[in-house]
Amino acid sequence: MMTQNRRLIGIILTVVFILLIPFIAMQFTDEVNWGLFDFIVMGVLLLGTGLLCELVMRKVKNMDYRIGILALILIALFLIWAELAVGIFGSPFAGS
Repeated sequence: MMTQNRRLIGIILTVVFILLIPFIAMQFTDEVNWGLFDFIVMGVLLLGTGLLCELVMRKVKNMDYRIGILALILIALFLIWAELAVGIFGSPFAGS
């Protein structure tokens, strides 16, 4: 039980650390210009991905299935991130 709680705390701290990167960069350059909505969307995306990965780690016992599902989750994260950032698919949600 304690290990699972540590992993959850680790997920939350990792999300906070990743979100601190653009926040700190905004203090030093105008090249990074995130608004509150950007931080909320990325926080939800990262936290959701982390929690979904944690769920898979807890529930899926077969290592091959676990690796496959985690790979699909991470691919989905990167595709959504790329679409929101630069619009690789040209959806209405594209960032450019």
